[in-house]
Amino acid sequence: MNQVNIHKLSATIITLNEERNIERCIQSLQSIADEIIVVDSFSTDKTKEICQKYKVNFIERKWEGYSKTKNYANSLAKHDYIFSIDADEAVSEELKQFILIEKQKGFQSNAYRMNRLTNYCGQWIKHCGWYPDEKTRIWNKNLGKWEGQIHETIVFEANTSFSKLKGDLLHYSYHNLSDHLRQIKLFTDLAAKQNIQEGKRGSSLKLIFSPIVKFFSMYFLKLGILDGYYGFRISLLSGYGVFLKHKKTLFKA
Repeated sequence: MNQVNIHKLSATIITLNEERNIERCIQSLQSIADEIIVVDSFSTDKTKEICQKYKVNFIERKWEGYSKTKNYANSLAKHDYIFSIDADEAVSEELKQFILIEKQKGFQSNAYRMNRLTNYCGQWIKHCGWYPDEKTRIWNKNLGKWEGQIHETIVFEANTSFSKLKGDLLHYSYHNLSDHLRQIKLFTDLAAKQNIQEGKRGSSLKLIFSPIVKFFSMYFLKLGILDGYYGFRISLLSGYGVFLKHKKTLFKA
């Protein structure tokens, strides 16, 4: 095996009170990442203690929002190619193998997409528009950066080349109903605030009909019905989230 052609890979993770997830994430990276960087926003649980059990570059830094914090973590990477992964995600065995193959080739593409499979309250969700949920998570850090306050995305330089890896990125989303409701509140607060800052006005029509359309789309058109009870709950709560976003925008809550 020619070691010269193996590219190095830096894994970057941002955390805040992720004691439930972080160890699984780090363990899944150990066979593929040449360094693991964790930027923590002063967790008050055992996140730091867990990270210190592993060979991890652990940095504490004030929270600046998703994109800024992720970009800061990426700026610390020693290697050009980064794997920007969330603390509640883990790399499946199949995905690991294909990442290692790309390392052996020397990362011939600038960026790599992969499917993300979400575990919701113990069940893998294959519909509702949640799968394959394609994500770009490995790329040359010089060619792209995170942008956006909510549901941040990577903006790439023109002519960036992409490839898709086989295997799933495993996403352990919500462990219970309380987790889901808490996240809905957080994201709708952020979304409404952004709408108001951008001068977007809410409307009664959107408040009434958008949640219905969201539920119908996820449960019927995107076959959430095939995911059973949890497919129904995900679709219903997604509609509720749309309702809250428009309500908070309309009434400037």
